[in-house]
Amino acid sequence: MERGSPDSFTRMGTLGIEEECFVVDERGRPTSGTDELVYERDPPEILADRLDHELFKFVIETQTPLIEDPGDARETLREIRRALLDHAHEHGYDVAAAGLHPFARWRELEHAEKPRYRSQLDRIQYPQHRNTTAGLHVHVGVDDADKAVWIANELRWYVPIMLALSANSPFWNGFDTGLQSARGKIFEGLPNTGMPTYFEDYEAFDRFERRMLETESINDRGELWYDVRPHTAHGTVEIRTPDGQADPDAVMAFVEYSHALVEALAEEYEDGTSASRHRRELLDENKWRAIRHGHEASLIDRDLEGTVELGELVDRECERLGVDGIKDVYERESGAQRQRRLLEEAGPNTLCESLLLEAE
Repeated sequence: MERGSPDSFTRMGTLGIEEECFVVDERGRPTSGTDELVYERDPPEILADRLDHELFKFVIETQTPLIEDPGDARETLREIRRALLDHAHEHGYDVAAAGLHPFARWRELEHAEKPRYRSQLDRIQYPQHRNTTAGLHVHVGVDDADKAVWIANELRWYVPIMLALSANSPFWNGFDTGLQSARGKIFEGLPNTGMPTYFEDYEAFDRFERRMLETESINDRGELWYDVRPHTAHGTVEIRTPDGQADPDAVMAFVEYSHALVEALAEEYEDGTSASRHRRELLDENKWRAIRHGHEASLIDRDLEGTVELGELVDRECERLGVDGIKDVYERESGAQRQRRLLEEAGPNTLCESLLLEAE
């Protein structure tokens, strides 16, 4: 039984970026091309051991190497994307990104044959059979296990901000859901997802992880699919909330914000700041508001008293943390709004073209 360790938490502020994307054909429609790209052809060197498919054969995941200096993150992301696109184009495919592909119909698409995924399909059934989601995951290194759990607890209030800003999945299974991030709801159909509860310290989290493994509730620790979690193998806090994004600038906005948040919360922890101990139900309400309203959301404030508009929160966070990427994301049309507009004004082909992955 593979387990993590508190000894993994040794370095502060390193970064890792994982992106889930869609393999598409020349018309931008989902196609099960990942056997060829992952198993039958050697990828470019930078993608060796960093390219895999997810549950569906049309969903592909890349991982950056460990990024020691946050200043290198943008170029590292570009290198990974360039390599993925070159690899896909060479074999007659393209790559798209969003929280859900608007024309992915899960009954018509092939599931992966990897034993891990076949086991999940058998165990979880319908919620996993329909799980065509794709997200962005950001790992930030933390140099102490208890600190990592404390930071993950505090981040629970912040992750709905990222989901609202990233909302990029209005369509699922070919219809308009009326949501801004339908991915957020589809993925919550799985067990061990959504907003995690509060953990006292690393020992409490480790005890929970161990209990889930020992009771065969999960097959490996990677099946704790919460919106934010301490990653007990990588020694990171992993933020798993944003929808997938075609635009690398949007990805970098969430990477910048995640890194700044973790660094600021680490300082609070070291200063002895009291934990927030927010009720999960109120945090769930904020997540729902992000899913339903996206850029138009107002969220329950951090003191859990009144509400605050997303735009005001973004201004506050940019000033407090010295970041600006999320402000740029907020001030432009959201991914969900853009998808709806393009479908109405220009049709499905233009919508599909707009989701193609960009490297520059």
